[in-house]
Amino acid sequence: MIFKKTCLTDNYLICLDRKEDDRGFFARFFCEKEFSQKGLNTNWVQINNSMNKKVGILRGLHFQRYPHSEIKLVRCIKGEIWDVVVDLRTKSNTYGKWFGTILSEENRTMMYVPRGFAHGFISLRTYSEVIYLVSDFYSPKSEETLLWNDPDISINWPIKPVIISDKDNQGKYFKDIKSFK
Repeated sequence: MIFKKTCLTDNYLICLDRKEDDRGFFARFFCEKEFSQKGLNTNWVQINNSMNKKVGILRGLHFQRYPHSEIKLVRCIKGEIWDVVVDLRTKSNTYGKWFGTILSEENRTMMYVPRGFAHGFISLRTYSEVIYLVSDFYSPKSEETLLWNDPDISINWPIKPVIISDKDNQGKYFKDIKSFK
């Protein structure tokens, strides 16, 4: 695996280190040893699957509070999404900053979402499918949503959303979120 730091502290893009031959290729999706050497999470308790029928479906920006705060490893296995994270950790030098990138079935890139980050995405193709590993069990009481179009964060979404859940449309403003430490 090839680990690439993003502009946000503790956030990585992880690319496959493909071994190719006339049959195709082989690559690791996850290796406990390599993740451990980078100081990244190696304990995953759930693998979630999201399918998005239309272009412009926006999901997020979700996060969970302690004691159920999550780390995620996100990969688009079909279609294409634009994946985005926001650093909510007050002691981070990238607090309040965001990073977004394309994850697709072609690039096979994964986004490592650290604990204390809000996460979301928008589908860029029909029937885009996402899988993500999660470090903690889902806890509805711990879940919060950062408003996807908060002007204080100013995320530059690549397309205009066409479908957004009520929960995501009613997210909190950044200034109203009790930040992570």
